[in-house]
Amino acid sequence: MATSVVPDVNVLALCGSLRKASCHRGLIRSAIQISQESIKGMKVEYVDISSLPFINTDLEVDGTYHPVVDAFRQKILEADCFLFASPEYNYSLSPPLKNAIDWASRPPNVWAGKSAAIVSTGGNFGGGRSQYHLRQIGVYIDLHFINKPEFFLHAFQPPQKFDSEGNLLDADAKMRLKEVLLSLQAFTLDHKSVQG
Repeated sequence: MATSVVPDVNVLALCGSLRKASCHRGLIRSAIQISQESIKGMKVEYVDISSLPFINTDLEVDGTYHPVVDAFRQKILEADCFLFASPEYNYSLSPPLKNAIDWASRPPNVWAGKSAAIVSTGGNFGGGRSQYHLRQIGVYIDLHFINKPEFFLHAFQPPQKFDSEGNLLDADAKMRLKEVLLSLQAFTLDHKSVQG
């Protein structure tokens, strides 16, 4: 009996926080570790958005982009899907993340037709409002988010969720994060088969 091979799913992970000890970056580190250890056929790669200039169409010359922007757009184009770690800033997503989204949506929009998932942490609602705003943006840029499971993590309720360097400690949260990754993998493979 032939065994089925799960196609590789290349996930590009973006963090909306630029802090060195960011808990959102910690979620991405955990996602990378989980994918390496227990999700066959999935690779999660972190892309740093801190060096992107503020979006400014004066930096676009004859249909070309600033080299840093061009390299970022190429990474977006090559990815199968995305994992956004989206902190909440004033009921919305963070400026660095919005800036990255806007650069990659410039013509031609390199987000279009791809799948994504969002994870957030913080107080009370765990960054949920940023996720809902990001989903609205996704409608316009033709990005397809998984619906479930949603991942909101209250960072300040016991037991301790993160250490001082932003690393995820909570076993239950890691299990929930794995469920998000599995859902993203399945959704991406389904989406690719429909498009293919």
